Parts: sequence; structure tokens; C-alpha cells
Amino acid sequence: MKNSEKPTPAKNTAGKEDKLIVAPGANAASELKDFFIDSLKDIYWAENALVSALPKMASNATSAALSTTISEHLAITKNQVTRLENVFELLGEKAEGKKCEAMAGLLKEGDSILEETQPGAVRDAGIIAASQKIEHYEIATYGTLCAFAKTLGENDAAKLLMQTLAEEKEADCLLNNIALNAVNMVAAE
Repeated sequence: MKNSEKPTPAKNTAGKEDKLIVAPGANAASELKDFFIDSLKDIYWAENALVSALPKMASNATSAALSTTISEHLAITKNQVTRLENVFELLGEKAEGKKCEAMAGLLKEGDSILEETQPGAVRDAGIIAASQKIEHYEIATYGTLCAFAKTLGENDAAKLLMQTLAEEKEADCLLNNIALNAVNMVAAE
């Protein structure tokens, strides 16, 4: 599709497809900037929720490397919250969160993993799995937010968001290395 072409709505050829069309809510975004800000509120809530959840994950890890990595990422996450507050300021918006159902679900799953595993390498493998799901969600979110910011000409905001995106990718790599080079092998024994 050329940039000048606008997408056309899908044609409804069968009556039952009407049930698939979702009516927008009363406060639904109608412009990309509105959706961008709404998405920032979502990830702001998510990052703040992680600030509360990461200490629990670190204290339940038995691998020193895993516990240290999670604790170090807590400090990074606190900086990411501050960075998001700077993005809101750049946009002339109040920094406020909106419950992120995706992160709430991922954190709930992480709690379930703790309850379903004994302390040790298997639990550590579960903590890594839960943490990587969170990192992948954040990578997807920050990648989208960077694209929105660039499209909207919010280049300063895009730079800040790209910093966070790079940190989330780094965290995922660190977790992967711990899993592959230690935890998973011990858990498999």
C-alpha cells in the first residue's frame, strides 16, 4: 500500500460478521495522539506495578545471578518511571496511570508460578519465564510507542522511549543468558 492510500474498511458480506464489530467506548481515542497518550498511561501503570512486584521476584530467586539481575532491573525500572514522567511533561500531559490489564495478568501469572514451584532451580526457571514474558510485553509496547512518537513528530519523547526500549531488550538478554548458562541446566537435573 502506498503511503498516500488510506485503508478501506472491510466489507461486511455476511450478517453474522456484525457481531464481530466492536462499538467504541464513550472515551475512545479518535486521533493517534490520544491513543498514544492513553498507551503511555497504560505502560506507566505497568512500570509502577513492576516496581512493587520485582522485589518479591528477587527474594524468591535462589540463583544469586538471577536475584541480582532482577534487583538491578528494579533500579532501572524506577528510572523508566521517571523517564515516562518526562515524556508526559514533554507532551504537556499529567503523568497518570491507567490499569494495564496485560501487565496485571502477567504479574498474576508470575505469582501463580511462585505458588506452583518449590524454591530452587525450577522456581528460578519459572521466574525467568515470567520475567521474559513481561520483558517481551514491554519491548512490544515501547516499540509501538516509539513508532507513534516518531509519527507524531514527538522526537524528544521518541528518544526517551527508545532508551527504555533498549533497556528492556538488554534485560531480556540478561535473563536469557542466566537461563541458558545455568538455571535451566540445573532445573533439568
